[in-house]
Amino acid sequence: MQLNNSIPIIYGIIAGMLPSFLWLWFWLKEDNLHDEPRKTLAACFLLGMGVVFIAIPFEWLNQNIFPNANYQYIGVAVIEEFVKFGAAFVLVFWSRKMFEPVDAMIYMVTVALGFAAMENTLFLLGIVNSNTNNILAAIITGNLRFIGSTLLHIIASGSVGFMIAATYYHGKFIKFLSLVVGLAVAVSLHAAFDLAIINSNPTDTLKVYTWVWAGVIVLFILFQEAKGVELRHNDTKKNPAAANKQIKA
Repeated sequence: MQLNNSIPIIYGIIAGMLPSFLWLWFWLKEDNLHDEPRKTLAACFLLGMGVVFIAIPFEWLNQNIFPNANYQYIGVAVIEEFVKFGAAFVLVFWSRKMFEPVDAMIYMVTVALGFAAMENTLFLLGIVNSNTNNILAAIITGNLRFIGSTLLHIIASGSVGFMIAATYYHGKFIKFLSLVVGLAVAVSLHAAFDLAIINSNPTDTLKVYTWVWAGVIVLFILFQEAKGVELRHNDTKKNPAAANKQIKA
């Protein structure tokens, strides 16, 4: 392969991966209780990238099963949210690699960022290969298209992680119900975003992106709340009498 032919591919990969790495760095900086195992984080990110290729054939089947475009986008939301959770379940939840409640959000967001990185890269490679005369414009257009999508993946998977974190010290039944609610919220947010983008004009699209950024702010608040679950649990263990008085009150 000639160098000139590989340059668009290199640009596409960098542009697709870099935003996810920056967001991952930001989220890890937010977790100041302790550092997550780097190998587990790397595995989550890489598996998040890998499950894109599991989602693709299911999305192809979904497209052929449902002729209605709205149902197709709902199906895509279901597939992508479940494969992302499946990746985190296999690597973290099933093997019990969480040390505190907020870890659920950290790992879910990490998987989501890996998924978004691969999804963005594949999309951008398609754009730059078809528009090699103006690579920069193609990358800018593609990244603008996926800014909202990447944030949406963070919000949706972060919501699942929060529901797991919120019930970290509860029984199995409550944990299961919380997980069901978290996945339902994630699928609903994902589907609502896709449908809003597809069915909107440029002005409405700006409004949708505004709501997405509002969702990111809410997720920041939930992240702090998830960290507080561990702190409140530790306080309860240190002073069970005070905790019982609060419950009675």
